[in-house]
Amino acid sequence: MAPQVVLVGPPGAGKTTIGRLLAGRLGTTFRDTDTDVERTAAMAISDIFVEHGEDHFRELERAAVSTALAEHDGVLALGGGAILDPNTRQTLRNHVVIYLDVDLSDATKRVGFNRDRPLLLLNPRAQLHSMLQARRPLYEEVASVVVTTSGKAPDVIVAEIVEALP
Repeated sequence: MAPQVVLVGPPGAGKTTIGRLLAGRLGTTFRDTDTDVERTAAMAISDIFVEHGEDHFRELERAAVSTALAEHDGVLALGGGAILDPNTRQTLRNHVVIYLDVDLSDATKRVGFNRDRPLLLLNPRAQLHSMLQARRPLYEEVASVVVTTSGKAPDVIVAEIVEALP
């Protein structure tokens, strides 16, 4: 079993919104590994960072991604940093991966000053800019298809993804 589609991208790219709509369009289920991590830890991601640190969160994330890739057959959204793990990137080569690319302006508007995004707490715009630059090559490395979400309505993005699917 494998997901029909795996969505990757930075915070604010629209992975959850697009993932839910895409699953509906494909007549399948949606799963988000960030939700899996929160369920496993019985706490919000921001609390995991505060109480246990980023390394612990990344361990939980790796496990959640591995499990979801093995058992979910619908649309799967990975947390924005899941691609930082080399083993996850290697595993993703065997899947249809859509990289939802977003520019800084749109990502900043969508993320805002969300306290649930611990890596963006200090200076959200600067942190997001740095994150986009550092992670872009990793998203591109795992992507089967790149879809730009900036300035587009969700239904337009979903239509582009459906058209690009093999």
